[in-house]
Amino acid sequence: MFNAERPAPSDLPSTGRLLKSTGIAAVIASALLVTTVLPAEYGVDPTGVGSLLGLTEMGRIKMQLAEEAKADAAAETAGSSAVAATADEPSLPADRAEASPSPAVQPTPAPSALQAQAWADTTTVNLAPDDGYEVKLVMEKGATARFEWFTNGPKVNYDTHGDGAGINYHGYGKGTNVDRQEGELTAAFTGSHGWFWRNRSGQPVTITLRTSGDYTDMKQYD
Repeated sequence: MFNAERPAPSDLPSTGRLLKSTGIAAVIASALLVTTVLPAEYGVDPTGVGSLLGLTEMGRIKMQLAEEAKADAAAETAGSSAVAATADEPSLPADRAEASPSPAVQPTPAPSALQAQAWADTTTVNLAPDDGYEVKLVMEKGATARFEWFTNGPKVNYDTHGDGAGINYHGYGKGTNVDRQEGELTAAFTGSHGWFWRNRSGQPVTITLRTSGDYTDMKQYD
């Protein structure tokens, strides 16, 4: 029979050493959580290290994709309910059916003031199915930029938002299945403000963005 020798008490780590090792491990884990995990997964960057490493933008895109997926699922559910409700509607007998009135002819609208003005910058974005792209204007707090964007036909999802010092995300508005938008964007704070598009149409799409106003630079991210 083999008898293992019991280690001497002096060979075992002390309680103080175990607590010290546990504390060091906890500090390292917390540092990794704050500097890498939060920026990369959630776009939250309290220390600024995530932005330097390029992780914060990746996290923001992940969060945007998650929000888009929820919006797409809600839209599909609503569409299915509408189809089911239509199918349940009783049809009128042929002798009681009323002819639907023909729609009135709508006059061609005159070009808007935004369309008629001269634009400072025109940006063209080509998106394959499921691809996303972001364009942001560098603006001071209170500055205003005029804009319009439109697609070549297919509809896209968009998220108008901004970020700056100490602010990871500030939403101005978002939508799904949109092919045009125009208006004015006023910066709520000094930083970068603009648009993120996602192509869920299932076909290639071209987006044209026209801007003019009080901004100093334009940034683009794919």
